[in-house]
Amino acid sequence: MLETLTVADAVELAVAERNGFIESRHAGAAVVLSPEGEVVLTLGNASALVLPRSSLKPLQAIASVTTGAALEGEQLALATASHAGTDRHVEVVRAILLEGGLTEDDLACPPAWPSDSDARDDLVREHGEQTRIRMNCSGKHAAMLRACVATGWPTEGYLSPDHPLQVHTREVIERLTGEKVAATAIDGCGAPIYAMTLTGLARAIHRIGSASGRSPFALHRVAGALVAAVRQNAWTIDGPGRADTIAIEKLGVFAKGGAEGVMVMVAPNGATVALKMLDGSARATTIVAATLLARVGALTAAQIEDLSAALPLDVLGGGEPVGKIHPGAGIIGL
Repeated sequence: MLETLTVADAVELAVAERNGFIESRHAGAAVVLSPEGEVVLTLGNASALVLPRSSLKPLQAIASVTTGAALEGEQLALATASHAGTDRHVEVVRAILLEGGLTEDDLACPPAWPSDSDARDDLVREHGEQTRIRMNCSGKHAAMLRACVATGWPTEGYLSPDHPLQVHTREVIERLTGEKVAATAIDGCGAPIYAMTLTGLARAIHRIGSASGRSPFALHRVAGALVAAVRQNAWTIDGPGRADTIAIEKLGVFAKGGAEGVMVMVAPNGATVALKMLDGSARATTIVAATLLARVGALTAAQIEDLSAALPLDVLGGGEPVGKIHPGAGIIGL
């Protein structure tokens, strides 16, 4: 059976400190690429396979747009989002569908409550219910449906790994990672997800993050437009007060977290990091990724301090901060 990195492959990437006592440790692996795309730093086994989960969305969005989904600005950014399900997010996703002659009923992602607590509370007060359009992957699914409409492929069964859209998506992923897909699984939203090495994931995200919207190559033009759209509309990719949005607003990076402790981040100069927390926790992924970029000179110490203060990293005791989640020995010692 294929698997991700083992405990023996991992290094300590983060710790949770309570009143000076290290209470928990997060181990994993990470790889950092230079602005030119060369590996400049590895922690743990960066050749291990990972399922990128939602960190794969930029690649999936590019596949949908290169197939014909005509999306720009907020709509393009929502195609790569794990959004919080606010009314503002839903309005954009609904517009993506309507402009393609589609409805919420065409979405094949599972119904869900908004992950934004205020939006969820409002729905509960209004006796609302879980819907597909509130699911955090609905933007990606709407883009996939638009690609099918544009190409004339059937919208029914668009999530099957054998559907022409998913075959095209897999080809785009292999082109960007420079690897053959090692395994196919099904993500939480129902879409196919593909195993690749952590280094392959970093390579793909670097190519996306450093692409130019003026490139003569369509794939690169779409990638450049996607990154610009996310940076200009940071609220779309996650939500107010949420990690990816905070990182983009504070640092000007391109950041995309994935379930089970995956994170990818591209600094303004093109330096790129991809990491996987072995325990699947995401609570330290953003600060660890940014700190690693700072270690290679792509971000400043002041930027990391500003980011740390904005992220929910405090460890509470009696409702008051008594400690912090922060980078662990594997990073501090660099």
